[in-house]
Amino acid sequence: MALEIKQGLRLSQSLVMTPQLQQAIKLLQLNRMELMEVVNQELVENPVLEEMGESTDSETADAPGEGDYNDDGSLTPEAQQTRDEEAFEKPADQQASAEEPLTTPSGDDDINWDQYIEEFQSSGSTAPSMKESMEDLPSFEAMLSKSTSLEEHLSWQLSMITLSDDEKHLGNLIVGNLSDEGYLNADLAELAKECDIEFEDAEELLKMIQNFDPIGVGSRDLKECLLLQASFLKPRNELVERLISEFLPELERKNYQAIAKATGETLEKIIESTRIIMEFEPKPGRSYQSNDAQYITPDIYVYKLAGEFVINLNEDGLPKLRISPYYKSVLQNAKLASQAKQEGGKETKDYVQDKLRAAVWLIRSIHNRQKTIYKVTEAIVRRQREFFEKGVQQLKPMILKDVANDIGMHESTISRVTTNKYVHTPVGIFELKYFFNSSINASDGGDSLASEAVKEKIRQLVSKEDAKNPLSDQKIVELLQKENIDIARRTVAKYRDMLGILSSSKRKKVI
Repeated sequence: MALEIKQGLRLSQSLVMTPQLQQAIKLLQLNRMELMEVVNQELVENPVLEEMGESTDSETADAPGEGDYNDDGSLTPEAQQTRDEEAFEKPADQQASAEEPLTTPSGDDDINWDQYIEEFQSSGSTAPSMKESMEDLPSFEAMLSKSTSLEEHLSWQLSMITLSDDEKHLGNLIVGNLSDEGYLNADLAELAKECDIEFEDAEELLKMIQNFDPIGVGSRDLKECLLLQASFLKPRNELVERLISEFLPELERKNYQAIAKATGETLEKIIESTRIIMEFEPKPGRSYQSNDAQYITPDIYVYKLAGEFVINLNEDGLPKLRISPYYKSVLQNAKLASQAKQEGGKETKDYVQDKLRAAVWLIRSIHNRQKTIYKVTEAIVRRQREFFEKGVQQLKPMILKDVANDIGMHESTISRVTTNKYVHTPVGIFELKYFFNSSINASDGGDSLASEAVKEKIRQLVSKEDAKNPLSDQKIVELLQKENIDIARRTVAKYRDMLGILSSSKRKKVI
């Protein structure tokens, strides 16, 4: 059997994503702030695009829209006819004023600046008071101040002691390898080897840093952190140190009876020592963590007016784009120059046409994006009306396919639209993804419940429980079954973990 290479022709069809389609898909995934950045960048790079300012009505009417152009940049016949009719109907005085040159009075030389300054500084003219000027300043709560980080705080303390160059290097490495909670994330032996320092000397330097403020920083585990804080107790409490060293797992399980039996101490002493340990800081670096509030700007607003829900897209700060009328004349001149075979005419024509097509496609993609977001939100409001009226417990199960079938789009499009976008509702601010969740069957065969609604019920049950006798997962299952919610115990445990709720043994308050 011989092998040979042959050439052949084959006709086939395939789906290819054009750059314009890729751009449209990318715009769907962006939230409002990200879209503003993309639009502003396009305004800088594409000269054909311009932002619609606060122009007069006549200027806005004269300016052609993004649908008035053909692909080659020329006006459509309908747009050209409309423009000619508006010019014919314009009053004669406006047509004449448009042709007259603008003149400005040149009276600057007639001003007596010396007299003006004297009058301004006279007693009759007073400068604005401090009270009036302070009213325009932001409040003290709105002023920002730079907080000191844990690394900066420790580096400052490290600079106060006398160390060799190698020890300073090691100290900076230790400080730089601390987690946000204040624990050492690196192997001390490797750090000491990198700085060419003996391990025993590195241990001494680490102990020195662990005595910095806050106490316990640089610890390698929770036990070491708590023992460091216990060593500063005055007077020293040996029982506290023993409980931390030997019975930390039992303390976590609150098994005080077993600890008292193992140590031979009374239950009252064990509880008293436990109270002291509970006052320690398990995360020394927590006080230096950034607590800046993360503000969410909703992309959609849903209001209830006259018994009906109204949807408004948040376009605040989003530039309104249009095609610059100036480049129409540029394109026409470039066509004439190209026909006359003048130098640079064809290049100018091709450049303007490319930018014009890109600008028209961007404006069209933004409009389609806004329409799609509106349609998706409208479908969500229609399906989740009880949620918008009564709250989370009335949330119904819904998947992407449900909304996709309602508006006639693909599930992947719905997924892109709901990504990283938030909606302001009468019951709070939620991510659009929040409304898509699985269903939990009702025990009586009735309507299913959304998983988020079941999580809310579990959270409310735990919030009302007796702290000395918390609800177990099995007890939560039984309480939910009384409300016709059929759910397994392992599902309750999973939802509890997702809500950040500890197990019943850890929630129990003995002290």
